[in-house]
Amino acid sequence: MKDGTKDEYLLLHELEKPYLGLTADRILDELRRQGEATLEGYQITRLEHGLQSASRAEAEGADIDWIVGALLHDIGDGLAPQNHDRFSAEVIRPFVRWEVAWTVEHHGIFQMVYYAHHYGWDKDARDRFRDHPCFDTCAAFCERWDQASFDPEYPSRSLDHFEPMLREVFARKAYDPAVIREDEVIGL
Repeated sequence: MKDGTKDEYLLLHELEKPYLGLTADRILDELRRQGEATLEGYQITRLEHGLQSASRAEAEGADIDWIVGALLHDIGDGLAPQNHDRFSAEVIRPFVRWEVAWTVEHHGIFQMVYYAHHYGWDKDARDRFRDHPCFDTCAAFCERWDQASFDPEYPSRSLDHFEPMLREVFARKAYDPAVIREDEVIGL
């Protein structure tokens, strides 16, 4: 890499654009893969969990960033089950508001309040973020949209319904300051 010339890097930059433009397609492919098998021990697939979360967000009137964030909050589960929250956040971070990415990144530790005590873990581990401006938002995300979305009877919307929103978000300019709005917390 250190021997590359400016012209070579400019060429690579141009050649990379079509691949970047297919990000939404790759994400949709991964979501479809997540719909192929039920999560071990659960009554629904990973895809259905994301669809339920996004459907709940939409039903509450959440904006497109929150809906797509809810849909994709566990997209990292297949490749990074031990840190899926951080993996999932990195997928969406360039394209959504800062608070949405932060919430997705930290939802794993916030969810521990529901189950950690069963394993002898600290169910209050999220309290170390108590003074963070996104604490209440992340707690609400987990309570209203994530932990409730394992219901095999829930009438979630289809992936086809959410596809235009997903495409709109991933068509944005990456890290656009007008979108990211770093340190601004709107809430759910």
